[in-house]
Amino acid sequence: MTFISDPAFYMLAIPVVLLIGVSKGGFAGSLGILSVPLLSLMISPVQAAAIVLPILCVMDLFGLIAYRRRADWRNLMYLLPGAIFGIIVGYLLYNYLSADFIKILLGVVCVVFTLNHYIRKRPIDHVSKASMTKGTFWGTIAGFTSFVAHAGGPPLQFYMLPQKIDKTLYVGTSVWFFFAVNYVKLIPYGLLGQFSAENIGTSIALLPLAPLGIWLGVKAHKLIPEVIFYRIAYFLVLITGGKLFWDGLNGMNLLF
Repeated sequence: MTFISDPAFYMLAIPVVLLIGVSKGGFAGSLGILSVPLLSLMISPVQAAAIVLPILCVMDLFGLIAYRRRADWRNLMYLLPGAIFGIIVGYLLYNYLSADFIKILLGVVCVVFTLNHYIRKRPIDHVSKASMTKGTFWGTIAGFTSFVAHAGGPPLQFYMLPQKIDKTLYVGTSVWFFFAVNYVKLIPYGLLGQFSAENIGTSIALLPLAPLGIWLGVKAHKLIPEVIFYRIAYFLVLITGGKLFWDGLNGMNLLF
């Protein structure tokens, strides 16, 4: 079986996969945004996305076992059509997106996501309701960013968090949303030839970490205060996003 053999890659990839599992299993999966940016520090963003997708799909199955009865079905009904449209847009634009552009896009998403978190630390007085218009818009953005780099968490949060729904219901809704989105993404990823022997072999090598990460996330959901987990995670998102943005600009020779 062909797979990436560089030990340094796995020193980074193993904690990244565990972090994604913990996030998906206990904290609504928003930190899936870290997967491609962190792995892109060692391999191309396109290869990183292809390696991570099968792992995400397996995690989604374990996530459904834990949260199969908990979801806001109205919000899902509003979000998913837009998400599928966003995936189609990503597929159609795939050949026009360079690796450096993807790094810049990832960097912007990471930084905006983090700054939005810090700016909105104060309590939200107004509670939003489920909206077809907003759900379709943010679902489309989530579908596109998820297709490009599995970074659909921030747009989903922008839509869902102002509703201030129950934490467990929010996590369950996220699990169902990304279950649908990630399995739909398998089709265009396959059509684009991203599942090479090396990518699939590397995914299989990392796959045993998927159930472990989800299990840890479910436990963490009950035991660990979210503020501690997210304080470190948001800092990592900001630093990683800033580096990717800088590398992307340098690669496209836009600075000098």
